[in-house]
Amino acid sequence: MNYLLSFCYMIDAVLGLRIQQETKQTQTLSFLYTFRSVYDDQPNAHKKFMEKLDACIRNHDKEIEKMCNFHHQGFVDAITELLKVRTDAEKLKVQVTDTNRRFQDAGKEVIVHTEDIIRCRIQQRNITTVVEKLQLCLPVLEMYSKLKEQMSAKRYYSALKTMEQLENVYFPWVSQYRFCQLMIENLPKLREDIKEISMSDLKDFLESIRKHSDKIGETAMKQAQHQKTFNVSLQKKNKMKFGKNMYINHDRIPEERSETVLKHSLEEEDENEEEVLTVQDLVDFSPVYRCLHIYSVLGDEETFENYYRKQRKKQARLVLQPQSNMHETVDGYRRYFTQIVGFFVVEDHILHVTQGLVTRAYTDELWNMALSKIIAVLRAHSSYCTDPDLVLELKNLIVIFADTLQGYGFPVNRLFDLLFEIRDQYNETLLKKWAGVFRDIFEEDNYSPIPIVNEEEYKIVISKFPFQDPDLEKQSFPKKFPMSQSVPHIYIQVKEFIYASLKFSESLHRSSTEIDDMLRKSTNLLLTRTLSSCLLNLIRKPHIGLTELVQIIINTTHLEQACKYLEDFITNITNISQETVHTTRLYGLSTFKDARHAAEGEIYTKLNQKIDEFVQLADYDWTMSEPDGRASGYLMDLINFLRSIFQVFTHLPGKVAQTACMSACQHLSTSLTQMLLDSELKQISMGAVQQFNLDVIQCELFASSEPVPGFQGDTLQLAFIDLRQLLDLFMVWDWSTYLADYGQPASKYLRVNPNTALTLLEKMKDTSKKNNIFAQFRKNDRDKQKLIETVVKQLRSLVNGMSQHA
Repeated sequence: MNYLLSFCYMIDAVLGLRIQQETKQTQTLSFLYTFRSVYDDQPNAHKKFMEKLDACIRNHDKEIEKMCNFHHQGFVDAITELLKVRTDAEKLKVQVTDTNRRFQDAGKEVIVHTEDIIRCRIQQRNITTVVEKLQLCLPVLEMYSKLKEQMSAKRYYSALKTMEQLENVYFPWVSQYRFCQLMIENLPKLREDIKEISMSDLKDFLESIRKHSDKIGETAMKQAQHQKTFNVSLQKKNKMKFGKNMYINHDRIPEERSETVLKHSLEEEDENEEEVLTVQDLVDFSPVYRCLHIYSVLGDEETFENYYRKQRKKQARLVLQPQSNMHETVDGYRRYFTQIVGFFVVEDHILHVTQGLVTRAYTDELWNMALSKIIAVLRAHSSYCTDPDLVLELKNLIVIFADTLQGYGFPVNRLFDLLFEIRDQYNETLLKKWAGVFRDIFEEDNYSPIPIVNEEEYKIVISKFPFQDPDLEKQSFPKKFPMSQSVPHIYIQVKEFIYASLKFSESLHRSSTEIDDMLRKSTNLLLTRTLSSCLLNLIRKPHIGLTELVQIIINTTHLEQACKYLEDFITNITNISQETVHTTRLYGLSTFKDARHAAEGEIYTKLNQKIDEFVQLADYDWTMSEPDGRASGYLMDLINFLRSIFQVFTHLPGKVAQTACMSACQHLSTSLTQMLLDSELKQISMGAVQQFNLDVIQCELFASSEPVPGFQGDTLQLAFIDLRQLLDLFMVWDWSTYLADYGQPASKYLRVNPNTALTLLEKMKDTSKKNNIFAQFRKNDRDKQKLIETVVKQLRSLVNGMSQHA
C-alpha cells in the first residue's frame, strides 16, 4: 500500500510539473504576443505598455497575497503533518530500499533468462523469415540450375522456355536480391550463346547435307525406281491373271512357272525395298528444327529464314555446277543427278515439316532456276557423247531423275521435252555406230551366194532372214541362196537397231502411236542415210569388182523385199496397224533402188574401164602391108572376158544385164574408133585397116551370139554400126556412093561422119607418100592416088561447108 501511495505522489508531482511547464509556456506565449504588439504599435504605446505592465504586476501581487493568505493555514497544517510522517517515511524508505534490493537480486536471473528468451525469439523470427525467403528463392534457383543443366545437355529450346519462365514468373518474386540481378544480367548472354551455338549447328547441318546430298539423292532415286518396278510387276501380274487361260491354251507360258517367277521377282523387290534407307534415316534434321524453334522463341525467325534460304541457294548453285569431264562416263551424270535430287528432297522435307522456313513459291522458284541450268548443262554435255550406250544410260538416268522429282511434286515436263532432243542425238550416235557395223559386215562379206549343205544350215539362214523361194526349197542339197552372207547380217542388225531405238522410247510416257512413229522415222534414217551411204561407199571402192557389184545388186533386191517384214516387226512391237492413216512407211524401196542404180552405174563404169584396159593392150602394126588373117589376141581375150562376165549377169534383172551388155559394146566400138582417129597415129596402111576389120568382125560376131538374152533382132550389133560403115567405106572404097548419098536418109553410109572419114583418109594418104605403099600401083592403078586426093578435097569442102552451116 505504501508503495502504491508513493507511486501516486510521484505521478502527482510529475503532473504538477507538467502543468507548470504548460502554464509557463502559455504565459510566455502571451507575453511574446503582447511584446510583439507593443513594437508593432505607435511609439507612444511603450509608455502605455509600461503603465499597464505595472498595473498587471500589482494585480498579480495582490492575487498572490490573497492566495498565500488563503492557503497559509493549510500549508502550516501540511508541514505539521509532514513532520509527523517524517519518521514513517524514513522507515518506509528503508523498507523500500531493502525490498528493492531484494527484488533486484531476485530479478537478475529472470532478466538473464528473459534476455535469452528475447534473443531466441528474435533468432526464431529471423529463421522463420529466412525460411520464408529461401522458400521463395528456391524455385528460382532450381529453375536456374535446370537452365544450366539444359545448356550443358544442349537442350537449347527448353533452356529458352526456362528463361521465359524465370523472367515472367520467378524473377519478380526475388527481384530485390542481388543474385537475381546477376541472373537477369546473365540471361541475354545465354540467349546469344544459344543463338550462336544453334547457328553453328545449322552450318554444320548445311555442310553435312551438302556432302551427303548424293547419297540422299541416290536413296530417293532407288526408292522411285523400286516403286516404279513394283507397279510394273503388279500390272504384269494383273494382265497375267486376266489372260491366264489364253496363255495356257496357246502354250506360251505355263501358269505355275509364270506365277513362281513373278512371285520371286516381287519378293526380291520387297527385299530391295527393305534394304533401301529413307531420307530421314540418312539425315538428322534436328539441328534445323532446333534452330528454327530457337529463333522463333527469340523473335528473330525472319533472320533465320533469310540466312537458310541464302545458304541453300548458294549450295544449289554449287550442286548445279557440273564437272568438266561429266560427259565421259555415266558415273559423272549419276553423281550430278543424285546431288540435285538430294538437294530438292531435303528442301521438300523441310517444306512439309516446318512452317514458313521454305514455301512452295520458294521451292518452285528454286526448281525453275535449277531446271533451266540442268537443261542447259545436259544439252551441252550430251552433245559430246558419241557412245549410244552412254546416251541410253543418260536417258535412263534422266527418266529416273524426272520420276523421282515428279514424285515430290516438282514439274518435269521440260525434262521430257529435253529427252526428245537427246533422242535425236541418240539416233545420230546409233546411226554412226551402225555405220561401223555395216562397214564391218561389208568388209567381211565374200560377195558370193550362201552355200548350204543340209537342212540345219538352211533353217539357220531362214531364221535370220525372211527368204521365200519355192524353187529353192524344191532343190536338193547342196544348194545356194542367191544373196550373200551380208544380207541376213544386215537384216539382223536393222532389227537390233530398232530394238536399240525402242530402248530409248521406253519410259518416256508416250503413246504407242508416237513410239511407232519414232521407230519408223529412226529406221528410215538408218536405211536412207546410214545403210545407203555405206552401200554407196562400198560400191565406189576400187577393190570392188564386177562380180561383187553384181552380188550387191542381188543383195539390195532381197533387202528391199525384206522391208515389209521390218514393217511387220515394228507393228508387232507397237501394236499399231500399218493401215493407220498417220503411220509412216519405210523408205527401203527408194533406198535400195538408189543403191542398185549406183551399183549398175558402177558396173557400167568398171566394165568400160576393164574394156579400156584390154584396149590399151592392143599392139597394131599400122604400117603392115597384109593382115595376119586372124583377130588380135587382146580382142579375143576381151571377148572371152565379156562372155564370162555376162554369164554372171544372168543373176541380175534382165534389163540391167542388157543395159550393161549394150553399154560395153558401145564403149568398145567407141574405143576402137578413137584408136583409129588418135591424133598420135599419123599413118595407117590398108593392111592395118584390113586387120582392124577382122577385129571388128569378131566384135560383131560376139554381139550376134546374144551374150545376154533378151535383145530383139540385131539390136546389140547396132553398137558397132558406126564403125562397120566406116570400115566398109574404106574396104570397098565406095567414095562416089558416099559423096553422092551423103545427107540422104537412105544412104548406105549414113553413120559415117565426113570429118572422121577425112581424118582416116589423110592418115592413109600420108602413108602412101612416106612409105611409097602405092608404088606398085603406079603402073596399074595410078588413077587411085588421084582419086584419094580428089576425095580428100571433096571431104574437106564438105567439112568446111558443115562448119559454116553450124
